[in-house]
Amino acid sequence: MLIKTETRKAQPKGEVHFRLSHDRRLFFMALLSGFPAALVSLILLWTGDFPPRVQWTLTTVILAVWLVLVSEIRQRVVFSLQTLSNILAALREGDYSIRGRDSRNNDALAEVTREVNTLAQTLREQRMDALEATTLLRKVMEEIDVAVFSFDGEQKLRLVNRAGERLLNMPSERLLGLNAENIGLAECLNEGSKARVIDAAFPGESGRWEVRRSMFRQGGLPHQLLVLSNLSRALREEELKAWQRIVRVIGHELNNSLAPIKSISGSLTSLLQRESRPTDWEEDMVRGLAVIGSRSESLSRFMAAYARLAKLPQPKFQSVDIGELLRRTVGLETRMEVVLRQGPALMIQADSDQLEQLLINLIRNAVDASLENGGGVRVHWGRTAGYVHIVVQDDGPGLSNTTNLFVPFFTTKPGGSGIGLVLSRQIAEAHGGTLTLDNREDARGCEARLRLRI
Repeated sequence: MLIKTETRKAQPKGEVHFRLSHDRRLFFMALLSGFPAALVSLILLWTGDFPPRVQWTLTTVILAVWLVLVSEIRQRVVFSLQTLSNILAALREGDYSIRGRDSRNNDALAEVTREVNTLAQTLREQRMDALEATTLLRKVMEEIDVAVFSFDGEQKLRLVNRAGERLLNMPSERLLGLNAENIGLAECLNEGSKARVIDAAFPGESGRWEVRRSMFRQGGLPHQLLVLSNLSRALREEELKAWQRIVRVIGHELNNSLAPIKSISGSLTSLLQRESRPTDWEEDMVRGLAVIGSRSESLSRFMAAYARLAKLPQPKFQSVDIGELLRRTVGLETRMEVVLRQGPALMIQADSDQLEQLLINLIRNAVDASLENGGGVRVHWGRTAGYVHIVVQDDGPGLSNTTNLFVPFFTTKPGGSGIGLVLSRQIAEAHGGTLTLDNREDARGCEARLRLRI
């Protein structure tokens, strides 16, 4: 009989191979290890001058002790391996309560037992963390006011939260397993853009929606996560706040102009209705009418500024040389010499007229601030990461409050309209850029920074 522990290749027909288990191999190895000693003992016993009864008795004892020791060795090793196997099987099934008996010895078996126990404790802690995180995630998904959907590779719905149920006006029990096309979400999944805004009507709600789509893997298979946020409510709230601010500002300006006009016109009317007028009544009439005219003119300027702010045209893009534009704009300021520091040669697509108006506003504000304490104004530009940065620095007193700088009709200058910076920011944002105005960190004064895409 041919005994092999492992068979890899096809064997000839008629040849039988047996593959011994680990415990049997261990048994035979222990048996073979004691075989020489037992054989020598039996040879010496049977070749010596011993009575037959003694020979048979000692032979039985030798063979019995040999077999008992072999069985004990096998049992100890196999029992330890079975114990470890049971512990690992429990870990695989998610039962982390079983532990191996920890021995104080430093042998190999004790080390293995301690490592398995440590592994069980680590897995238990990780499982608790995962369960807590999953519970928190499910709670958050249930409470958030955005619709969340998860689709598998076949676009079948696998997960939906409460907001998604309300949006589709159907419970999750009926939704799960349905195709995206059947529930009206196929267009949201198939569009190329991962984040966009759409106008759509769903069974539970309609309006303007922000659609976000991302990919993830679960069980090694690709899935899609779809998030729908209703922007209509937020837009309505922001629109209401904007109208309230506009009405408040316009009402304030109108009251500031109409109150003195009403008071002075009433006084002049009373003066004209008197039978006996004072000798200087004509001067009072002239002064009163001058005040009425001044306040009317101020109100007219305010309404013109408001109309200008509300009717900013869309930019007409064309090639603009940044260096030439800045040199031309700086040359328009005649009250002081503005220092222009040379930057790199840059061409961008922009509306030259609107950018010039923006830069005129920034330079004029910087000069106004610097004239208060005899400082200077510097302008420079540079390029970083696909953007051009235009910086206007002044040595003025700085700003005590930068919160309301870009609020319409808010101004810190006497006689200011409060729309220059607002218009400038609108122009920057219409060009896909940004405009910021902050106090300088290195010295006294302000720094306006315009960033435009190249």
